[in-house]
Amino acid sequence: MDESKKPGNVAAEPIHLPEDTRRGVFANQVIISHSPEEFVLDYVFRHSIGGNVVVSRVILTPDHAKRLLKTLQENIQIYERNHGAIKEPGTAPPPPASRH
Repeated sequence: MDESKKPGNVAAEPIHLPEDTRRGVFANQVIISHSPEEFVLDYVFRHSIGGNVVVSRVILTPDHAKRLLKTLQENIQIYERNHGAIKEPGTAPPPPASRH
């Protein structure tokens, strides 16, 4: 039997996306903490006029956190290949090429 068709394979099951989750939330900071059993990602909306609000909390097992890191790295590579390098805040642009 195809592995993806086996009962209990979460990847093969349809995913329900509730309406209130579908629109998503905006976060411009993440605070990460961990214990031996879990990683906690608190996504925060920081606003210049005050009020830092946790808009979402995601709790992961250590193995899921490591898979998330790998998947995010792969997706950033694909993004940069298609759209160019992502500029990191506070980094200077590369010096212009020398014309000798």
